[in-house]
Amino acid sequence: MSLTDGRDQQHRPVALVTGAGRSAGIAASVVVTLARTGWDVGFTYWTPYDERMPWGADPEAMTQLSGQAAEHGARTVAVEANLADPHTTADIFEAVERELGSVGALVLAHCESVKSGLLDTSIESFDRHFAVNTRASWLLIREYARRFRGSHGTGRIVSLTSDATVGNLPYGASKGALDRITLAAAQELAHLGVTANAIDPGPTDTGWMTAEIKDAVLRATPLGRLGRPRDCANLVAFLCSPDGSWINGQLLRSDGGIS
Repeated sequence: MSLTDGRDQQHRPVALVTGAGRSAGIAASVVVTLARTGWDVGFTYWTPYDERMPWGADPEAMTQLSGQAAEHGARTVAVEANLADPHTTADIFEAVERELGSVGALVLAHCESVKSGLLDTSIESFDRHFAVNTRASWLLIREYARRFRGSHGTGRIVSLTSDATVGNLPYGASKGALDRITLAAAQELAHLGVTANAIDPGPTDTGWMTAEIKDAVLRATPLGRLGRPRDCANLVAFLCSPDGSWINGQLLRSDGGIS
């Protein structure tokens, strides 16, 4: 059911999605899926991160996303934001509110993810992972709560997490901390009527997998296929819908059974 069924099409609720810098990513699929189900969407991206990763920058992604969302009647605003900077949070909300209105749903889909283990992780990398994946998420949730003006029971926070550990220490550890922040929000923001849930989408094919990784994932997944961005996006959209309002304070493993 579309969120706008029975509502004035000119008054769509507003979602903020972080980390939508690549058209192949989960966040991009979340933006389009939320647009299709009745939301206007603000989204963030950070080109320098993509530039230093193996897949490289995707300079057309923001235009493509906005165009795809517009096909579903959604307004969008793209905000370039360095989430390692603790002072950027308020600016993101200001930009989205200025163009679209008050944010009703916050989807944390951004990440810093550089593989390294216990013995080879640098202090700089460790700190950057926690700055982006953990501290920024806390600050975004805090800013969202301070600004939330929606009706009791309509607010939504959804964070994307991971159970990565071995060989991916700073990423997995910072995502574990994100889980705890999200679950705390489910209790501490109860007075606002905001639900907060974390999704572990499992290994998802967004262009980072080698042939060897794909083969290993296929053999380990009971359903015998790779995760797709839209698998996670569909769950995000459900959690953000009125039908998802009774799910709160949960860590949801939507991973085809690989866990």
